[in-house]
Amino acid sequence: MTQPFTLVGTARPKPERAADLKELLLSFVEPTRQEAGCLEYHFHEDRNEPGVFVFYEAWRSQADLDAHLTLPRMRAFWERRMDYLESDLEIRFLTMHSPYRPDAAPRPE
Repeated sequence: MTQPFTLVGTARPKPERAADLKELLLSFVEPTRQEAGCLEYHFHEDRNEPGVFVFYEAWRSQADLDAHLTLPRMRAFWERRMDYLESDLEIRFLTMHSPYRPDAAPRPE
C-alpha cells in the first residue's frame, strides 16, 4: 500500500452554532467511511476546549480526497461553513512516518 494522504482539521464554531455544527459534522462520519478510498475518518471534540471540533482523515490518495470534496454534501458544507465558524477551518496535511501495524491495516478495497 502506498502512503495514505492524511489530514487533521480543527473547527472553531460560533458559540451559538456549536451544537448545530456538531450535529452536521457527525452526520458526515458514516457516509464518509463508506466512500472508496477512505481509510480512516474520525470526529472529536477537544477535552480542554469543549465546542472545538477536530477531525482526522486518512485517504488512499489525494484523488480519493478530491472525489470526497466534490460530493454534494461536502460542497454544500464548504459553501456555508462560515455560517457556523468563528474563523475558517484550520487544516494540516500530514505525512505518515509510522506505517499501520499489520494487524490493524486499513480495510482493502
